[in-house]
Amino acid sequence: MTEPVTGRERAALEAVLMVLDEPASATDLAAGLNLTVAAVEELLLELQRDYDGYTVKAPERETGRNGLQDEAVASPRGFELRNVAGGWRIYSRAEFADIVGAFVMEGQTARLTQAALETLAVIAYRQPVSRARVSAIRGVNVDSVVRTLTQRGLIEDAGTDPESGAVLYRTTSYFLERMGIGSVAELPQLSPHLPGLEGIDEFYDAGRM
Repeated sequence: MTEPVTGRERAALEAVLMVLDEPASATDLAAGLNLTVAAVEELLLELQRDYDGYTVKAPERETGRNGLQDEAVASPRGFELRNVAGGWRIYSRAEFADIVGAFVMEGQTARLTQAALETLAVIAYRQPVSRARVSAIRGVNVDSVVRTLTQRGLIEDAGTDPESGAVLYRTTSYFLERMGIGSVAELPQLSPHLPGLEGIDEFYDAGRM
């Protein structure tokens, strides 16, 4: 008999979906969350319906000031959960593509946000690096930030990881120009600013093995 899935497990699945930079299968998600595939598939469909506005638990009708009965109306989120090419991932809704596109494009003329600066710093010091790795380091989804940095010419595609197949990113010559340096080797060293971590280079090298 299948054990009931808890709210924490549902939330854990949602948290993982928020940081994916490419679709993941129910099997992969189940393995990472230590759940059965059947349980994950059920949760995915539940989240999908929730985002589409079908699973809102509306309270009982109440009488409003105008004497009429009011009721909660479920409405879809601005994002949706799609099953594409055998994998699941969260996307912004197609109907808002123009709004999202305009927002992202307008960002090209604005100053970089703190989130963008932090993401750019991670890429600069850890390049070539995947979005998943950057998300893991920062603890948040960086998909939109990476798109903004790419569109502004500060980072670019650096091929794919031979093991995972994930897209890797590196800084561009335009980034070097804006920083006023000739190569990434001229970036300020971090170890002098981290007391007690004199062996930081060896630590990072070991992490790449």
